[in-house]
Amino acid sequence: MKIGNIGKVTFALGLAVVALLAIRLFIIPNTTQESVTSGTHQLNEVDLGEVPLFAEIDDVVTKKQTFFDYLRPSVEAQNQIIIHDRQFILAVIDKIDNDLGLSGSDNERLNSILEYYQYDVKSFTRNTLTPLLKRVDIIPVDMVLVQAANESGWGSSRFAIDGFNFFGQWCFTEGCGLVPLARADGKSHEVAVFDSPKESIIAYMINLNTNSAYRLFRSIRADLRAQKIKLTAEKLVYGLINYSERKDEYIDDLLDMLKHNKPYLQGNKANA
Repeated sequence: MKIGNIGKVTFALGLAVVALLAIRLFIIPNTTQESVTSGTHQLNEVDLGEVPLFAEIDDVVTKKQTFFDYLRPSVEAQNQIIIHDRQFILAVIDKIDNDLGLSGSDNERLNSILEYYQYDVKSFTRNTLTPLLKRVDIIPVDMVLVQAANESGWGSSRFAIDGFNFFGQWCFTEGCGLVPLARADGKSHEVAVFDSPKESIIAYMINLNTNSAYRLFRSIRADLRAQKIKLTAEKLVYGLINYSERKDEYIDDLLDMLKHNKPYLQGNKANA
């Protein structure tokens, strides 16, 4: 069969498109999956080492810088894991849009993310997966560090020392944690105990990303994303209005800490 020049060009373009789709479907996903799995494993292995005795550091400047420098690597590592998961979800949505189909490993990883972020869907479509992106997103490092400093008294609180709890997180099963000395009559909550500061950071971040109390935080973050505005602690801290019974006063405290601790927060700082 003979074809004209236009037909030859169209035929060649068709072959190129088929080749690109084949590469994308069979080669790129496997390579990407292997590198992401390896990278995520390395990030999960970040070890902060022995916790400094913050309460014994008398010099305020030294204490603040030591506190931020100690926790920062784990916060940044968790944000990188979140970024990997977010990019994976976007890639899955792109596959669905292009009718490429999901591999077994795609489905396994996606289900794992859905379970981790406590998000239930019956089918995988653009409409069902796009809202998940409101949960799977980073938390500004400065906000995490300042809130940890506020909640733990710069790592000197009983809960930080005895339970590696740097964010004042509660639990509600008897014996699950440490009983607050000033707990009001009739209250049953305890302050959670963690195996390490890293576990405290992970629990705090998943709490902000899933708990209904922080829906405002996630909405503010999603709006900033939609407007392509950088996610900063100063903009997102207002979403923590329900983190403390002190409400607006708590937000003011965090904003004040962000302002007055900039020199220490900018110390070995990496982009997040």
